[in-house]
Amino acid sequence: MKYERPPYREDAPFEEIPMMFSSATAKVPKLDYPISVKENFRRAAERNDPLWVPNSMTDMINVGQFDLEAPPPPDHPVDTDAPASPWGAKERMNFVDDFGCTWTFVPEAGGPMLTPGVGPVVTDITRWEEQVRWPDFSRHSYIEPQKAFMEKYAGVDKVLHLNIGQSCTERLVALLGGYEQAMVAMAVEPEAVHDFLMAFATFTRDRFLKMTQVAKVDFVTFHDDWGTERDTFFSPAMMEEIVFEPTKLIIDAIKASGAKFQLHSCGCIERFVPYMIDLGVDFVQLQRRANDLPMLKEKYGDRIGFNTGLEGFNFGDPLPGGEELRALVRKTVDMYAAGGGFYTSIFTTETEKLWDGTQELFFYSREFYEK
Repeated sequence: MKYERPPYREDAPFEEIPMMFSSATAKVPKLDYPISVKENFRRAAERNDPLWVPNSMTDMINVGQFDLEAPPPPDHPVDTDAPASPWGAKERMNFVDDFGCTWTFVPEAGGPMLTPGVGPVVTDITRWEEQVRWPDFSRHSYIEPQKAFMEKYAGVDKVLHLNIGQSCTERLVALLGGYEQAMVAMAVEPEAVHDFLMAFATFTRDRFLKMTQVAKVDFVTFHDDWGTERDTFFSPAMMEEIVFEPTKLIIDAIKASGAKFQLHSCGCIERFVPYMIDLGVDFVQLQRRANDLPMLKEKYGDRIGFNTGLEGFNFGDPLPGGEELRALVRKTVDMYAAGGGFYTSIFTTETEKLWDGTQELFFYSREFYEK
């Protein structure tokens, strides 16, 4: 062990970080980085000699959509008792998104689902041009929020991470009212689905370009679930003929801005990883229990990066402490860090565990790479 891991103490140098999915903050050790955090993340993404495994809790700042685009004032009185966003709600609540789809936020699941019993926005994919209600962002303000954003983070050595929401197939599913309807549409009307996805991709690209006229982010995540825990929703042929081109249009625009790109995709989608490589994905965020990530790292780790939690730990379970936690960190680094192309997170609200895990990840991964 080359680097000493000082135990937590009240008077130790620390920084305060925001906790994910919460308004709370937590203490983490103030680390002495040998190079900038942004430069190390770039190296990790490019699999080019990172000096430590990036930790999303300490190395990143999560940027919200409304940091980059300010919505116009509402046309009707606002209920001040209503939550501004469903995320983080303690009870189930319904909301309508920009495309007119009705959702129910489910706190016990930590996310929204299409509200049962509410009809789909698009009843016939061949009529998408007349039935899709495209969001109108002409009344939104972009330049001033982005100037304020850049002033706020000027000189801050953190990776600015923008989570931009639903990508192509997830939006198709939402508009058609469910996965069954979307998969049938892909099988029966592939040309109409492809045409809609190209229109959606163009809209998404143009919106991203508006959101980054002045502001620059370092890392962008898009969500597009492509499978169940048994297999993909659709075939490789459908990927090639329907999904690939519009998805690449979005990714190319994001990467042309200088940002690195991450695809979050639930389900057992191992057979789609080669397509992700061809799409230019920098990091893929997959379900560990549905995919053999060690195999994928060994097979594709020289061409694509991976984000996962601590190996052997199930998200939602109590995080162990002490030597058991440090052993999990070391196991994770040993399994995924080789060659770069990996970042992870120590996620807990317990100060001492967060402190120990953060130190172990930073120092052990430095020792790992120095070998």
